[in-house]
Amino acid sequence: MVQVGSTDGKATRSYRSSHREAGARRTRQRVLQAAGSVFVARGYAGATLRAIAAEAGVSVPTVELLSGTKARLLKAAIDVAIAGDDEPVAVLDRGAVFEGSSRTPELAELTEQMIRQRAITAGWIVDGLAGKADLHDELTRQDAVDTMWLLMEPAVFDRLVRHRRWSVDRYQDWFARTARRLLVADTPPSRPRSARRRRSP
Repeated sequence: MVQVGSTDGKATRSYRSSHREAGARRTRQRVLQAAGSVFVARGYAGATLRAIAAEAGVSVPTVELLSGTKARLLKAAIDVAIAGDDEPVAVLDRGAVFEGSSRTPELAELTEQMIRQRAITAGWIVDGLAGKADLHDELTRQDAVDTMWLLMEPAVFDRLVRHRRWSVDRYQDWFARTARRLLVADTPPSRPRSARRRRSP
């Protein structure tokens, strides 16, 4: 005898719904990873939804359903890269968006948005440095932010890593040392530890 008000059907539907959602998330992740690979390899102009679909092992309509347009797909791939993924180099750092922005109006707006976001991040980094060390006296905050903003320019990364064949580790080390030299004031060397010891009475 089946009890009135049984929730067996609801539990089954909930399980199936959760299963579908998990599958959709896995498909989206696969598409975004494929998009990152294709944009890095071909740039914005050379990347196509068909190529991304083939890389992800899904149909073109599936990619279109998830992204809508190629520009939105690139933005989503960039967001994933910034948040952290399996790639050591963010998609943004490859410059695909900047490479295509001069020819695609919808990418031009995205480019401007990223430039503004980079300025905000540069200000956050400068304020963090100023809270831990003295900056050069001749630098205003705006000077320091602009310097950091320029160092964060994706084209700099692209030239050094792709064109000059630097490793990512070498680039990161160079970035840290250069930012310190340009922004942080020199501090006088501290006395040797032995000189600071108090003499025994």
